[in-house]
Amino acid sequence: MVEDELFQDLFRISSNRKNVEKGNILIAAPFFENNYFSRAVIYMVGNDGKGSMGVILNKLTDYRTSDLLSELKGIDFPVYFGGAVEQNKLYYLHVHSELKDAQPLGNGIYWGGDLGHLRQLLKAGEIQPGEIRFFAGYSKWGAGHLRRELDANFWMVGSMEFRQFFDTPTDKLWEKSMKGLGGKYKIWANFPENPSMN
Repeated sequence: MVEDELFQDLFRISSNRKNVEKGNILIAAPFFENNYFSRAVIYMVGNDGKGSMGVILNKLTDYRTSDLLSELKGIDFPVYFGGAVEQNKLYYLHVHSELKDAQPLGNGIYWGGDLGHLRQLLKAGEIQPGEIRFFAGYSKWGAGHLRRELDANFWMVGSMEFRQFFDTPTDKLWEKSMKGLGGKYKIWANFPENPSMN
């Protein structure tokens, strides 16, 4: 019956898009079992023929910026786990175009910038917690690797305004991002993280 086919399609995990651009988000499929990427929402900071790079937005660590970087002593911003690559380094997304060497990603969002200048702006109170997010490490895919994961339906592709990073509680970001895709993805957003516990 047609109704049965439609019902079956609601629960068939399939990626919504195969192309990813800088500034998009990757939303982990409901049952993507991976220590790092389970229910992850990743902001893409680069994607080209050489590979792809992003940071996980919704994995908060127990660390503060002052714990990890002596240059930011006395500045206590939360730090998120950005990914498994270079976890001993601090990266940041922000909305401050005046920060030296910051790279524009589109929609008023910037990646990185001069650490000395950043410290000055933070010390002067010119950058507030709702305007920057710090990450320990980042996520990286070699050439063609992310495309293969998209083909395997590990990820949905979406977009996000920078304000959502801060206005949405971390533990609700995956659910809200999935619902934001509309259609059957709204149903996926309600899937329990561990179906056997339901």
